[in-house]
Amino acid sequence: MSEEKVSPPTKEKVFEALVPVQDPEIHISIVDLGLIYDALITDEGEVTIKMTLTTPACPYGEMLIAQTQKAVADMDGVTDAKVDIVWEPLWDPKEMASDYAKDLLGIW
Repeated sequence: MSEEKVSPPTKEKVFEALVPVQDPEIHISIVDLGLIYDALITDEGEVTIKMTLTTPACPYGEMLIAQTQKAVADMDGVTDAKVDIVWEPLWDPKEMASDYAKDLLGIW
């Protein structure tokens, strides 16, 4: 009996899976902060997350990258999960954070 292949997740589902990953200092999701720029998904279930950090010197960078990678790797249909850190465009909370995060941070 053969196993039924599970389809890769959609970009929306990947973003949903990343909502529980939070910046440990301000307790806001990396998705709401706008740190997730993109999710590239192949038909084979390989997912590459394009993300940034609030600053190159972010003391929680390694932890956030590991949590992001694990959250995606644990999804049904994902055969491989990779996180690419990008610095362009530079993170700007006024432009990239959700309205919810802006309210919490007092950015308007």
